[in-house]
Amino acid sequence: MSLSVAQGFTKSLAMTVLSEIGDKTFFAAAILAMRHPRRLVLSGCLGALIVMTILSAVVGWAAPNLVSRKWTHHITTLLFLGFGVWSLWDAFHDGESEDLDEVEAQLDADLKANGGATKEKNQDSDDLKKQRQPLLAQFFSPILLKAFSITFFGEWGDKSQLATIGLAADENPLGVVLGGILGQALCTTAAVLGGKSLASSISERIVGVAGGSLFIVFGIQSYLSTVE
Repeated sequence: MSLSVAQGFTKSLAMTVLSEIGDKTFFAAAILAMRHPRRLVLSGCLGALIVMTILSAVVGWAAPNLVSRKWTHHITTLLFLGFGVWSLWDAFHDGESEDLDEVEAQLDADLKANGGATKEKNQDSDDLKKQRQPLLAQFFSPILLKAFSITFFGEWGDKSQLATIGLAADENPLGVVLGGILGQALCTTAAVLGGKSLASSISERIVGVAGGSLFIVFGIQSYLSTVE
C-alpha cells in the first residue's frame, strides 16, 4: 500500500468511525435490528453506506478535474474547519439522546402507518417463511430494501458524506474508499449487534468533541500542506 493510499485510508477510517457513531443512521440500524432479522438489516444498511461512500469518493475525485486543484484544496480546508466547529457546537449544545428519540419516533410512526402491530405478532412465522424462500427472494426482501433506503437517504447530504467528498478531493480516492468502507462496516455491525446499549454507554458529547477535533486537525493539516 503506497503512502498516499495509506494516508487517505487512515484519515477516512478515523473520520468515518467518529462521524457515524451516534449518528441518525447508526440509531436507525440499531432500532431496525431489534425489530427485524439482523442479517437483512446489516446487509441493507451496509450496502447503502458502501454505495454512498463510493459515490462520494467519485465526486471528490472528479472535482479537481472540474474546478482547479487550488480551489478544491481551499474548499476542502474550509469544509474540514467548518465541520469541526459544527461538531463541537453540536456536542455542547444538543441533548445526549436527541437523535435516538427522533429516529425512534420516525420509525414508530412508520410502523404504525404500515400496521406494525400485526407484523410483530406474525414475525416468527414470517421469519420461518423467509428461511424457506429462495436466496434471491430473501436478498430483495422488503426489510432489506427498507434498511437500504432509510440509510441511503439519511446519509444523503449529511456532514459525513460531504466530508468524504472533500477528503477524496484532497487525498487518494482509493484509500478514502477503503477506509470509509471499513469504518462503515465496523460502525454498522456494532449498531446491529447492540447499537442502542452501546450508544447509551458512550457519551455522545465525547464522540462529538473527538470528531470535531479530528476535523479541525484535518483542516489545519490541509491548510499547511502545499497544493500539488
